[in-house]
Amino acid sequence: MKAAVLYALGEAPKYSDFADPVPANSDQVVITVKAAAVKNLDKGIASGAHYSSTQLHEPKVPGIDGVGVMADGTRVYAMGGSGMIAEKAIVDKNRIVKIPAGIDDVTAAALPNAVMGAAGALHFRAQMKHGDTVLINGATGVTGMVALQIARYYGAKKIIVTGRNPASLEKLKRLGADETISLKQDDADITNALKQIHSVTPIDVVIDYTWGHPAELILGSLHGKGGFTPRVRFVTVGGMAGDKITLSSATLRSSDIMLCGSGLGSLPMHEMQQLFKDILPEMMQLAVDGKLKIDTETAALKDVEEAWGRDIPAGKRLVIVVG
Repeated sequence: MKAAVLYALGEAPKYSDFADPVPANSDQVVITVKAAAVKNLDKGIASGAHYSSTQLHEPKVPGIDGVGVMADGTRVYAMGGSGMIAEKAIVDKNRIVKIPAGIDDVTAAALPNAVMGAAGALHFRAQMKHGDTVLINGATGVTGMVALQIARYYGAKKIIVTGRNPASLEKLKRLGADETISLKQDDADITNALKQIHSVTPIDVVIDYTWGHPAELILGSLHGKGGFTPRVRFVTVGGMAGDKITLSSATLRSSDIMLCGSGLGSLPMHEMQQLFKDILPEMMQLAVDGKLKIDTETAALKDVEEAWGRDIPAGKRLVIVVG
């Protein structure tokens, strides 16, 4: 078969011949792949920088998930037991999502990872409730934009978003953001804006896609003064602005902050099962109904090496079209 083949960590995968995948047990089946999204997670694993990366002892196919067709013609989304940016891939037949009519392969491939990074954080880790005020830090990326729409669908009373791209911040307003905060401002202006919002409408949930300095500013703005403070559930999902922060012990002791992460390894098996069984089908149907949008850019499998390093516009997901 033809596939995107990774020969060394840190390099772009190349369009090459690769052995057809072979199921290892009765729960595994081979699907014909139609499309697979290229996400920061895929690039992080392929570069060796992600915490789930392993040493590369032999060439392999990248891509953790994708959309394909089973032997009986059923269109499905699945996470791969083998790399998904290839003409064929192994999937677990017990962990697939049937794709509803009305959604194309590209959208169906692009949406699930963003849903996991958004709904997983909002529903499971933050335990968001109807009427909550939600701050999405770094909302101008693909998953942040999806998180905004899902937070609105889940009944957020108010949604505040942060980001650096002015055009993307304007787009977030059209998607339902109530307030925007530019991260291009001085630290003092960002902190003052956060404190003002929090004093008028206490922030219940923070979904963080940047970590680094922006997260430091948000956490610092929640610093209390010795009185009772509203509980804030702070969930970090990404580290686009840096993997480490400086956090004052006094900030945590003076305010009711619950701090946790959402990602591979943080969600228990029963929650992952619920994502596949209930949440992903629900979100795909929202997309069919026009209530959940995601922007994409496509490339053919034969062009994967060029596309891998392509500068994709903010808020768009690259999808490799396989067949």
